[in-house]
Amino acid sequence: MVQPETEVVETDVLILGGGMAGCGAAFEAAYWAKSQGLRVVMVDKAAVERSGAVAMGLSAINLYLGMRWNQNKPEDFVHYVRQDLMGMSREDLVYDIARHVDSSVHMFEEWGLPIFKNPDGTYKREGRWQIMIHGESYKPIVAEATKTAIGEQNVYERIFAARLLLDPKDPGRIAGAIGFSVRDNKIYVFKARAVIVAAGGATGVFRPHAHAEGLGRIWYAPWNTGSAYSLMIQAGAKMTQMEHRLVVARFKDGYGPVGMWFLLFKAVLENAKGENIEQKWAHLLEDWKPYGLGKPIPTPLRNHQMMADFRAGGAPFYLRTDTALQKMYQEVANDPKKMRELESDAWEDFLDMTMSQALIWASDNIDPAKTPSEIVLTEPYLMGSHASGTGAWVSGPEDVAPKEYFWGYNRMTTVKGLFAAGDGVGGSAHKFSSGSYAEGRLAGKAAVAYIMDNGAAPAPDQDQVEAIKAELWAPFASYEKGRTASTTEEINPNYIFPKMALHRLQKIMDEYAAGQGSQYITTEGMLTQGLARMKYLKEDLSKLAARDLHELMRCWEIWDRVWCAEAHMQHLLFRQETRWPGYYYRPDFPSLDDQNWRVFVNSRWDAASRAWQLEKTPFLTNIP
Repeated sequence: MVQPETEVVETDVLILGGGMAGCGAAFEAAYWAKSQGLRVVMVDKAAVERSGAVAMGLSAINLYLGMRWNQNKPEDFVHYVRQDLMGMSREDLVYDIARHVDSSVHMFEEWGLPIFKNPDGTYKREGRWQIMIHGESYKPIVAEATKTAIGEQNVYERIFAARLLLDPKDPGRIAGAIGFSVRDNKIYVFKARAVIVAAGGATGVFRPHAHAEGLGRIWYAPWNTGSAYSLMIQAGAKMTQMEHRLVVARFKDGYGPVGMWFLLFKAVLENAKGENIEQKWAHLLEDWKPYGLGKPIPTPLRNHQMMADFRAGGAPFYLRTDTALQKMYQEVANDPKKMRELESDAWEDFLDMTMSQALIWASDNIDPAKTPSEIVLTEPYLMGSHASGTGAWVSGPEDVAPKEYFWGYNRMTTVKGLFAAGDGVGGSAHKFSSGSYAEGRLAGKAAVAYIMDNGAAPAPDQDQVEAIKAELWAPFASYEKGRTASTTEEINPNYIFPKMALHRLQKIMDEYAAGQGSQYITTEGMLTQGLARMKYLKEDLSKLAARDLHELMRCWEIWDRVWCAEAHMQHLLFRQETRWPGYYYRPDFPSLDDQNWRVFVNSRWDAASRAWQLEKTPFLTNIP
């Protein structure tokens, strides 16, 4: 085993993650840093042009208010999020994103992003908050602007950020990060005055529908392994709403998006008997007042109706793509140009986002224009940028946040100098790509302000650095030491490969933490047993083995997912209610309980005691 070279990089602002949030943070931080002579560095485990959740492309920007045309106000968006999340969000953060997001979208258009437009010049919508785009080059356009802003020499690609570093003189203050190249035999130590965690949420924590040849065929980006959360958890940052997972309805097997079909084409969801599921189970909404009686119907409650029909024997479920398209064709029968545009919209949705869906349809001999398409609910995901709220507990904006939610710098966590954006921020759901970018900009500006107010850079402890370096390379040693103990590498009493560990983790979460296999149901007993099994899994992970740098990255991605999984189960166990039916159920606490549980569940991992600390934090808002 060859020992790695070590490269030390000194910077002022360090951004971890090159997705939309990271790009927004870099672009904005560079603007404010330039006049102060500060350096901004971005680290990404992939290539920025195609990293993050919008890597493949996108057919819509899912958050745009249209304030220049008086289409929506920031307060309107707060009301929408309040309704969809069944009363639980950091409304100061949601408002802050809403009032800033439009300007980011306008920049995307100036940089070359094609946006569909109506004859009057307004952006073409597929829903109240969504605008339609030709998004094949969405991420490369944003990446180019990012690299231009900070300089390509300050973009470190193909480097896996594994651990944050703290100031030994002030353990509650950030000092940088450490990671390794996935291409070269090298460890990087980044010394920084402020760090922005803009990495991704977690996929692969739960067992997916697809197995074997389709293991990576999931809805959300498969390379998002929860490092946004694991990095901050291990650094002692306070986390919030880690119980608030997301389950979405998607086309079966291909996991293709359904938003355009629901919103633009008004496709109806039916069961195998041809019954309209929303109409059949409308009475269930009464049980979840006041949110069940509001509009739109919250996402978890729409899932709840599907699950009720499943238990009643209504499966499989079909989205009537056929009748929706035929109805649209009839409406434009005398306008061939309009018909071609409709067909383009219907198919570009998949070519921009999920090409595999078109391949699945072709392999199953399905033409969605002539045949209804099967819909399933996915495995759960942990992601703070969509219709859930997992992430760090951060300071809000000074002019909007309740005083209890503000401690000096917008989007700063409870660790001094450590900021978050995108998936990494808890309680600010429904920001999607544009909102994540806007939130990155907010964090980038605040990080520069923090640096200017807080003097000299902290220095990481060299002994700590050396210990982490040894830990990162340990899977190579495990493999070399144990590989001769058996005649095949894959079966060995001395080590475990990351793929084996992944299957074990997914089995635990699926069976005990309300995955698909348990029909999204869990209880105190199941969670307690799941946490016990997680303890045994973590003991075995000390024997993870790697044969190359790629597999080494997979080893530490497993640890990312395990930290997320454990936090998720701890939060699920602590919240004694069913807040989001359709995402998960607690039969031992089957009801919504606003009186006792309209609160944030916050947690902190204490490294010294190696224990989780959980607490209720009051829900407060200044938004009428």
